[in-house]
Amino acid sequence: MKRHIPGLHARQQDAERPLEGLFLARVEWASYRWHPNRPFLAIRFIVLEPVSFERQSFSGRLYSTERALWKLNWFLRDFGYDPELLNQDQIDEKALFNLRGVVRTSHVTLNGRTFQNLEAFAPAADWEELSCSEPSEGQQTQGNASGL
Repeated sequence: MKRHIPGLHARQQDAERPLEGLFLARVEWASYRWHPNRPFLAIRFIVLEPVSFERQSFSGRLYSTERALWKLNWFLRDFGYDPELLNQDQIDEKALFNLRGVVRTSHVTLNGRTFQNLEAFAPAADWEELSCSEPSEGQQTQGNASGL
């Protein structure tokens, strides 16, 4: 038996829409992926706050090419990665598990595919200050001193 449920399709599309905004998140999973031209660290985050997005997940990539190392370093530093491993230029995937911090995300669609951008990072301790200063939807964002 088939049943018609109005709005069912719309809800499915909403669930597939990438998260955008400022989130307090923890690293649920990370894996280094080697590629001859653009090696990267694939990361899945779980949202801790805001509460309306709690337990939702999103994934992104941080590339480890020479030009992109600054962003990977920024993420590792602000999420509290082991400074000794960082000083030795080492990534330990297990050490990334459960790291917490603030991440600003956006998305871009290219050739019909949607990609999640990890735009900016901050330490978890800055969440209260940053979440209070987050502009409401529709307002243009101007970066602050921490890059968020």
